[in-house]
Amino acid sequence: MHIVGTAGHVDHGKSTLVTALTGINPDRLKEEREREMTIDLGFASLTLPNGEKVGIIDVPGHRDFIGNMLAGIGGIDAVLLIIAADEGVAAQTREHLAILDLLHITRGLVVLTKLDLVSDPEWLELVELEARETLRGTSLDSAPIIKVSARTGAGIPALLENLQTLLENTATKPDLGRPRLPIDRVFSLTGFGTVVTGTLLDGSFSVGDEVVSLPEGLNGRIRGLQTHNQKLQKAFPGSRTALNLVGIEKSQLIRGSVIARPGTYSPTALLDVHFRYLPDAPFELRHNTQVKIFIGSAERAGNVRLLGKDILKPGEQAFLQIKLDSPVVAARGDRLIVRLPSPAETLGGGIVLEPHPARLHKRFEETVLQNLERLLSGKEADVLLQSLKALRAATGEAAVARAGLDAQAGLALCARLIAEGSIVTLQPEKEPVRSLLMENETWQQIRASLLKTLSDFHAANPLKPGMSRESLRAALKLPPQLFEAVLVKLSAVREVSVRGALISLASHEIRFTADQRAQISSLLQRFAESPYSPPDASEVSALLGPELMEALIAAGDLVQASGLVLFTPSAVQEMTAWVKAHIQARGSLTLAEFRDHFGTSRKYAAALLEFLDEMGVTLRKGDIRVLKQVK
Repeated sequence: MHIVGTAGHVDHGKSTLVTALTGINPDRLKEEREREMTIDLGFASLTLPNGEKVGIIDVPGHRDFIGNMLAGIGGIDAVLLIIAADEGVAAQTREHLAILDLLHITRGLVVLTKLDLVSDPEWLELVELEARETLRGTSLDSAPIIKVSARTGAGIPALLENLQTLLENTATKPDLGRPRLPIDRVFSLTGFGTVVTGTLLDGSFSVGDEVVSLPEGLNGRIRGLQTHNQKLQKAFPGSRTALNLVGIEKSQLIRGSVIARPGTYSPTALLDVHFRYLPDAPFELRHNTQVKIFIGSAERAGNVRLLGKDILKPGEQAFLQIKLDSPVVAARGDRLIVRLPSPAETLGGGIVLEPHPARLHKRFEETVLQNLERLLSGKEADVLLQSLKALRAATGEAAVARAGLDAQAGLALCARLIAEGSIVTLQPEKEPVRSLLMENETWQQIRASLLKTLSDFHAANPLKPGMSRESLRAALKLPPQLFEAVLVKLSAVREVSVRGALISLASHEIRFTADQRAQISSLLQRFAESPYSPPDASEVSALLGPELMEALIAAGDLVQASGLVLFTPSAVQEMTAWVKAHIQARGSLTLAEFRDHFGTSRKYAAALLEFLDEMGVTLRKGDIRVLKQVK
């Protein structure tokens, strides 16, 4: 189903034309009918000669209600730009046309209404020439002009035929697998509860689907849905859709809220945008100007941050970062309009390049501007890589969603970029879409930073076996899950070694100086002379220093049985073998039996036996030890 919107100056006959086409008066409010002027959005539908049912959104033309107009015009497939034949192009005709151009709505018809009020053919010709001149250089430059009278019916058949031809050549909205419904109306019905309406984008909704309202974060469920008063089990992208919600109250929602599947979208208060400033804007746009932003059906206040420029002159284009006072839901490729709050006036519009910037940009940072240029280019590979770069690391599924690409085509592109080396797989999974991925440039930066951090640590601490896991993570400022994935990747390619809580370069070895080797040799001679009652840790630390002692333990030259007791590996091996043999022969072992056999003191005997308990060799039962049974 296609959606067609109206646009044009107040009292140029938009609602009257919609009524003539559909038999439905879109002015649903009492005040609208009393004032004979559309104030809010109106909705209707018609059936074309070929049988296609088309949704109509009628928008207000008065400048006081431009905000309401913008809430409905963004999701349309085509537009009917209405110009009264007896008046010609007027102020809001031009403003609405500028908005359509900024929203890049390229399909439409220009309808000269009130034909029955014009008797002079030359006047009609002048109005048509003026309309054509007004359209020149806009997105509707080549739009056909149709003359009609809603009151007499003249030109209505031609209008329907032209609309049918236009829509036959207009693609329907794509199904990206992540539906969202920007709410333009919310109300309640007795016996049903909360009902919201909007134009469904980017995916399909079905009865029974779990949903969430954003930015409120309220969870609910779709109890029923309709499209143009027809009950359906499933609604498709591009259709005017009404959702009957369970679990969310009418009072909790407003126009501009978005209904989506949980986990598919997240609100944002920061947007990277390419902006086009209208040529007839009243002043130069300066950094930090306060504005109003219209995106989807939402209206928000915010400030514009000019990137790469100090000022923006009317007619120029630039990259902006828009900082909003409150969050909205946005996706890459969404169009938006920027207006001055007071006096209310349209300044320009643009396209969202990045809906979730990681931070406030430095305004003249070259890499930021280059990345935004790549996103503006629209090349899918560049867009996917930039989206993955913004996420730092993500599944293929998440990266494709962030990029706003079709799911199947995006994942195929992801696979190609992995094969080319532009994307690195950190954690491969059986399902490729769930593998953790990273853009190669980001990967190389993190890899280089980690290796340099370890190298610097080894240079400053040559006798330490490695850097603590937590210290390394803190130095790199990586979240725990990503840090662990990076370690797994570097360990797999043997660039780092992971030993419990210590991380080192795989190439790192503890090397002793000649003087240190002499000290160590002298110490180990004392251990050999008294293997079962050797110097304790306090003596060794006094002789060698604590760092050299820790290095010997890390290198495996000494075994630390307890905080105070050290043995050589050969002594531990010999004592362990005797303990096993003794228990196997006699069934158990006491501390006294061990002490007497090795002629050592209780301190050393207790330390060794507790060490064997910890290592899982023995099991203490009261005053005896037995061999631990391996299950």
